[in-house]
Amino acid sequence: MAAKPSPSQLAFDLELPPHFGRDDFLAAPPNQNALALIETWPRWPDELLFLLGPAGSGKSHLAAIWAAKADAEIVAAKDIASTDLRGLLARPGLVIEDADKLVSEAPLFHLINLAREGGISILLTARQRPELWGLATADLLSRLRLAPVAELGAPNEALLEAVLVKLFCDRQLVVDANVIEYIARHIDRSLDLARGIVAQLDREGLAQGRKVTRAMARDLLQRLQLGDDEA
Repeated sequence: MAAKPSPSQLAFDLELPPHFGRDDFLAAPPNQNALALIETWPRWPDELLFLLGPAGSGKSHLAAIWAAKADAEIVAAKDIASTDLRGLLARPGLVIEDADKLVSEAPLFHLINLAREGGISILLTARQRPELWGLATADLLSRLRLAPVAELGAPNEALLEAVLVKLFCDRQLVVDANVIEYIARHIDRSLDLARGIVAQLDREGLAQGRKVTRAMARDLLQRLQLGDDEA
């Protein structure tokens, strides 16, 4: 007879999809101005708008909020060259994610021109301003540089703590305040990283059959070389 699995073997790798609704977005000084500008649509000053910010600052979440509001298609910049451009503009808006990872310049330039002709709004997310992308098409660079910019800063510690609380609550996990404080103090200020840390702690809590503790968080961050050696 096969051995009965131990409790540590019964943890399932259950990933929750990110909650990208408006009610899930926590407004704070690093993102308030960007949120305000996003929410002024369709009264944007231009058909193009840049959403700029470092990795993990919440660009994709804000883009998803706008996409829901504007009934917009979402496409990765690297996929534009292999996609029907007119098909992308079948809705009132279009989100182009990671525009600074563009593979081909001509399709983007053509897409922007088509959008202008059709009165379609385009939201581009990127980490850097277009003058830093190394673009060879002068007209494209000129057009992108004229676009208004909504800029997000890296999350501050208060925002990171609030996001961690929400992420744990989304998983129906009750953790002590010292767990939240410890994680926020020892990880890079990235919402994506916070999401991954909470998911891993959820798995470990299930595997060990106990609640998530500060010691568990410390052990995980040390394994990831994110924490310190304090007891």
